[in-house]
Amino acid sequence: MIVYGDIASGNCYKIKLLLTLLGFAHEWRHVNILQGDTRSAEFLQLNPNGKIPVLVLPSGECISESNAILNYLAEGTPFLPSERLARARVLEWQFFEQYSHEPYIAVARFIKHYLGLPEARRAEFDAKQAGGLKALAVMEQQLAKTPYLTGSDYTIADISLYAYTHVANEGGFSLDSFPAVRAWLDRIASHPHHVTMQQA
Repeated sequence: MIVYGDIASGNCYKIKLLLTLLGFAHEWRHVNILQGDTRSAEFLQLNPNGKIPVLVLPSGECISESNAILNYLAEGTPFLPSERLARARVLEWQFFEQYSHEPYIAVARFIKHYLGLPEARRAEFDAKQAGGLKALAVMEQQLAKTPYLTGSDYTIADISLYAYTHVANEGGFSLDSFPAVRAWLDRIASHPHHVTMQQA
């Protein structure tokens, strides 16, 4: 398998983390979005939407969208339950991540960490803060009741949310008011096969 991505991107780091946890052999090919790599004709053949990550299977088939890749890789492993309702709970959190979490926390991080918080995007950055804090509060409510987002087991729901939550400070979000979220971050990082963005 080949993965095209930028390890500093949360959406790409999700894939690296799961591949490492599962011990799956793969080749990582770095893509620099700021230099326009995703707009090249070669890359657009892999993903016409021009976004990372992209997983290329040995057959040559390509899968894009980070959570779709996670579901593909996790099939038949402990990170994705086979029971119908339990699987729906995983998807519930993954949709939450894409619609209620990533648009705020990840975008604020991109503006501040990648772009250096240019004045032209300051208002947009500020506008992302309330939505990000709301998403963290929803996670806090659940994680105060269960060790992982869907219950007692570590699943790809947690990987989906961990990716940008553990670097939320880079988007201007303090986790001081979210003790259950902080404990969950520590729980995930303590896994014996865990890999950080810096290590990956």
